[in-house]
Amino acid sequence: MLNRILKAINQVLPAPAIHAHCDGPCGIYDPASARIAGEAVLSMTKKLLAIDVPAADDKAAYAKYHNTFARYIAIKEEQAHLAKTELLVLWTDYFKPVHLEAHPDLHDVFWQAAKECSSAKVELSLEHAENLMAHIEKIHNIFWSTKGREVTYYTAS
Repeated sequence: MLNRILKAINQVLPAPAIHAHCDGPCGIYDPASARIAGEAVLSMTKKLLAIDVPAADDKAAYAKYHNTFARYIAIKEEQAHLAKTELLVLWTDYFKPVHLEAHPDLHDVFWQAAKECSSAKVELSLEHAENLMAHIEKIHNIFWSTKGREVTYYTAS
């Protein structure tokens, strides 16, 4: 019954067709969230590499070490996944063929960035964390150039 009423209303007052070039209203995309997650990956990687392993016979220090190490790993992996998610949403939802024409390396930059997110999760590597940040910076520059704006890239650390 309700379906018939809605169909009748739609025939008399049809809703206009709408078209969007992205999943949400323009202006909501920004690579900053990927940068922040990438910075957390880099920070946790540095912290993990700097932790000294205590003597095995110091039970309290050893427990504290393992707890801290596990927490830093969890944060690093969570933030690497978040960075990848943010980058993939930007890549698949914001960038269009016209952007690819202006930036022929666009797909490769995003692919490399996504691969660095995975590598930063799998390994404890300062190189991967720094490479991730370098790719995010490239994406930042490409993104803002598509909007005709110069936005300075900065990091919190």
